[in-house]
Amino acid sequence: MNRRTFLQTAGLGAAGLMFAPRSIYAEEFADLKKRVGLIGTGWYGKCDLLRLIQVAPVEVVSLCDVDKRMVAEAAEIVAGRQKSGRKPRTYGDYREMLEEKDLDIVLVGTPDHWHALASVAAMNAGADVWVQKPISVDVIEGQAMLATARRLNRVVQVGTQRRSTPHLIEARDRVLREGLLGKISHVDICCYWHMRARGNPPDIAPPEHLDYELWTGPAPMRPFCQWTHPRGWRAFMEYGNGIVGDMCIHMYDMVRWMLDLGWPQRISSSGGILVDKASKANISDTQTAIFDHGDLQVVWTHRTWGDAVDPKYPWSATFYGEKGTLKTSVFSYDFFPRGQDKAAAHGEPLYEYDKYPEDQTEKDLEKHCASAIRWHMRDFLAAIVSRGRPVADIEQGYISSASSIMANLSTQLGRSLAWDPALGHVAGDPEANRLLRRPYRAPWVHPEVAI
Repeated sequence: MNRRTFLQTAGLGAAGLMFAPRSIYAEEFADLKKRVGLIGTGWYGKCDLLRLIQVAPVEVVSLCDVDKRMVAEAAEIVAGRQKSGRKPRTYGDYREMLEEKDLDIVLVGTPDHWHALASVAAMNAGADVWVQKPISVDVIEGQAMLATARRLNRVVQVGTQRRSTPHLIEARDRVLREGLLGKISHVDICCYWHMRARGNPPDIAPPEHLDYELWTGPAPMRPFCQWTHPRGWRAFMEYGNGIVGDMCIHMYDMVRWMLDLGWPQRISSSGGILVDKASKANISDTQTAIFDHGDLQVVWTHRTWGDAVDPKYPWSATFYGEKGTLKTSVFSYDFFPRGQDKAAAHGEPLYEYDKYPEDQTEKDLEKHCASAIRWHMRDFLAAIVSRGRPVADIEQGYISSASSIMANLSTQLGRSLAWDPALGHVAGDPEANRLLRRPYRAPWVHPEVAI
């Protein structure tokens, strides 16, 4: 079942978009009793897994985390939420979990520096994979993940769930596909949230319940501090790609999907730590990136200081066309015909509390994103049934992730990069190409060698 057929089957035309009943999917997935494992039981790992439990009668048989307390807590939560009531097996090392070879689906919700190795291992163990964004911390990792998926015919869905967000599907169909903007030659994407960690916490010993050696894995070893785990690791480039790798990829991938864009021809970026120089965080607090698609420019900006350009749309994409402007975010969309300051079309998130009342009390759940994750999971499951490509197929995740990574490389090198998608490298720039592969800490082996 392809994406178009899936949406038609669900009755998700523009008029009926906000009223898709759960029962539409019940028959399709009623017998989809897949065995599921989760690697990384922190915040979004659990959010993703619990949404999967909501939409299909899967059995979660295995959970893995290097934090003993975190995985034990997750096992209790899953036992209380899945239909069988059984508590999953727990592991501290994903390799031991995958050695069982009894998983049909593996969700990867680890910090970014583990995405590639865990995903490749899960595919080699026979599983279809859901992996959070960005798919990798370097470009070559992403190439290895894509190659593995294609070689083994695995279904891989990337957690860029904007592609399955109900009100954004509506905005795409009602505004963009109807041509209400006319020609579009510029899209602003941005994040003005003050999300970069501030301060200088001291280095301390890792807690006893955390295997910090295994948590670090292939990444450079750095001293542990209170930001490192849990949920503060994005302050450090050793484990990810900063705010561009965290927030830009979502908005850029959304724009690519809504406008059916492939690779950018050229990527340029500049910025750095311009304001908060005292913080221990080593990610940029200010950065602009241009993804050049020829006659269309997609321009990213983030600032972790100052005011947002539009307080209603601090993390967003704004499409500028000859006939009007479309503003989109996880919280809403607004279409303004040219010359008018009143929205002619407006949409908001789909809340499904009548069908999933547990959303209202689930700890740390971003309630406005719950339906998007469910719809993304349904798309993933439909692709597993058909053995087709999901809406956020690994190739799409690779394009958006690699483009975001190269924006950081452009900042580092101080020049723009021209990408050659056929050859999978930067045209005429040996120095940039050397940076497409990040060195691994021993004894971990980069997946370009593993495959």
